[in-house]
Amino acid sequence: MSVKNDPEKSKGKKMWAALLQVVKFPRLRPGPAWATFAVFIVSSVMIVGNMSSVDHAAGDVRDFEVGRVADRDVLAEDEVSFVDEEATQVRVEAQERLVPAVFRFSASSDEEIRGKWNRFSAFTAGLFNQGVSANAFKLAVQAEYPVSFAPGVLDAYFADPERARYGEYGSAVLENILGRGIFNLSEQGLELYNPDAAELLSLAGSRTERELIHYDSIITMENLGGAINGFVSAGTFPSSFVRIAPALLSPFITVNVLFSPNDTRQRIAESRERVEPVVKYIEKGQRIIKKGFIITEDNMKELRALNIPLPGRDPRSVAALILILLLVYALLLFLCGNLVIGKTLSDAEIYLVSALAALYLIGAVFVKDLSLGAEPFPVSMMLPTALVIMLPAILISPRLALVLAMVLPLGAYFSGSFDVSAYMFALISAVVASYSLQGAEKRMDLIKAGLLIAGANGIAVIVILLQRSAAPGAYPGMLFWAAFNGLGCGMLVLGFLPPLEHALNAATTFRLIELSDLNSPILRRLFTAAPGTYSHSIMVANLAESACQDIGANALLARVGAYYHDIGKMEQPEYFVENQTVYNKHDDLAPRLSATVIRSHVKLGVEKARSLALPQQVLDIIAEHHGNSVITWFYSKALKQEGQVNIEDFTYPGNPPRSRESAVVMLADTTEAAVRTLNKPTASKMDKFIQELINAKVEHGQLAESELTFRDLETIRKAFVRVLAGYYHSRIEYPKLPKEAAARESGAAKEADVPAGEAAV
Repeated sequence: MSVKNDPEKSKGKKMWAALLQVVKFPRLRPGPAWATFAVFIVSSVMIVGNMSSVDHAAGDVRDFEVGRVADRDVLAEDEVSFVDEEATQVRVEAQERLVPAVFRFSASSDEEIRGKWNRFSAFTAGLFNQGVSANAFKLAVQAEYPVSFAPGVLDAYFADPERARYGEYGSAVLENILGRGIFNLSEQGLELYNPDAAELLSLAGSRTERELIHYDSIITMENLGGAINGFVSAGTFPSSFVRIAPALLSPFITVNVLFSPNDTRQRIAESRERVEPVVKYIEKGQRIIKKGFIITEDNMKELRALNIPLPGRDPRSVAALILILLLVYALLLFLCGNLVIGKTLSDAEIYLVSALAALYLIGAVFVKDLSLGAEPFPVSMMLPTALVIMLPAILISPRLALVLAMVLPLGAYFSGSFDVSAYMFALISAVVASYSLQGAEKRMDLIKAGLLIAGANGIAVIVILLQRSAAPGAYPGMLFWAAFNGLGCGMLVLGFLPPLEHALNAATTFRLIELSDLNSPILRRLFTAAPGTYSHSIMVANLAESACQDIGANALLARVGAYYHDIGKMEQPEYFVENQTVYNKHDDLAPRLSATVIRSHVKLGVEKARSLALPQQVLDIIAEHHGNSVITWFYSKALKQEGQVNIEDFTYPGNPPRSRESAVVMLADTTEAAVRTLNKPTASKMDKFIQELINAKVEHGQLAESELTFRDLETIRKAFVRVLAGYYHSRIEYPKLPKEAAARESGAAKEADVPAGEAAV
């Protein structure tokens, strides 16, 4: 019996297989999987437990409607207070309408008015001194100030015996009038402010004084004449000046008090901040809805207030929150995969990321109700967001830090701990923190990163305050806390980093710099026990670092790996050629035994690295710097002696390099050792020789897992040639001097107290 395949099912299976191949779901490891599940459960319990969980109401808002007759009673089971938003808004609007329009003096207008009057007084005094007639006086004034004065005013001015003091009288009147201010009340929109009074701002030295002036006592251009007449009538001025003062002075007076929209808006903002919300209270047992009565809008307000906390008990809301947290953790796990951050996290790194995520989300729940006494206040300012991001950036990967910077604030926002302002502040702080440590090599760079984060926090706070139209008085305090958050995170990293470095055994930049110290005990011991190996390691480090810099790999890791790659030779240094002087101990050993001794330095190096608690990346370089290559010298020698041997006995026990840095160290190690055998090495000779060495490694599959490209290999070859050419550069061969010249030079050297050889150079 034959079974026919269903083409549709076959097609579906192929599509599913192709999808799985594209997505490549990460393989779950039991330890990290259980750890992630545990922190998910803990964070879910903490967040759900801190949701508002008071069961105040005996009914759902959706069961009632304004204008309908209630079919049952609703009683308050607990005391409740709530803000009446509508009443609060009415209070705010009324308070804003009571704010007076704010006016300011115009100093330039005052100077202009005084200048005009002084010039007029000087002009008329000059005419009087010339002894002109009354008609000539009027004509001269009208020519200089056309249509400014009525003819009778000038006649009275000319005829007054005390006319010489009119300039003094007018200045006194102007000082009084200008001091009180001439207001411009024709601005549109003044009717929106206090209908009874205005506020006048004036400068008294460096201090600004405020004065509330009722509109009925304000001087305008319309009632200017009456104000002048009232002042001169109450003074000791002559009656002749009193009669003409309004008409004589009015042409020179203009508005000197102007409406200030900015100051007015500030006063409105200050007034709005001082308004206390209208709080209403519901007593325990109070009847909110009465059965058989028509439901009013006030009844619905109270019912909605009772039902505000209900979502905390609503199973649907709890399920939604748990689902959100599950999605956040799933997104975090997916983004932390090799596809996004370019590496597979170790178990310890997953534990760290899971713990940081749980602590951050739980911390967001506990700070959501805190306040620094300043409004508006983003609660994320109380969380060390930058600290949570900087630690993974240093310990694991900057890409991972950027992933956390995007996911964690989003999780806090979706879980209800952050509002939009808090989310925006946390996001900016986190993203800047993920990039702030690029190129950091010193502990002081952490403080600099804190300063950078503080600056970014300050900009975020300014944006938030501008969006909320906050009063200027709110800026200093908010900026202080924003800067404190950034600087505090930078300093906290200094304290948390060392123990976490050792706990994760992470190859951070700071740890690698410490390990690169040539005065460390292990490297000093290598120098003493195996000086040839020490010199070889230094040269390999120079080659590897230069090549890694050129291909964009981790040059510092390569240098440190090169320093330690041969520490296994300290146990038996005399069996390695770089430490031998005259006698070669392998001449007395069988090839198989010699190969065993040579192979052992890799295993011994790995064991010693583990005892020193070196980072895993450095340990990998030590284990992989020979890969699984064959010790060809002793293998060939054994073949000649025995005819047939097992090649595994002459093969290094390691794996081929799996990182670019490890592969570069392998090539540098092979190159440095091989170039020593060249006779009179030149750049062209070394170039060809190094190319052959690299080709041999490629042919034997030693670089297959290292992710090096052919372009990288070309760059590495050029870097090696450049460094080695500088090291093995040829020197000028100086000709021998005739005996007489040599004797003269020797005498000169003695006089100068310098050796003859140095003098020759």
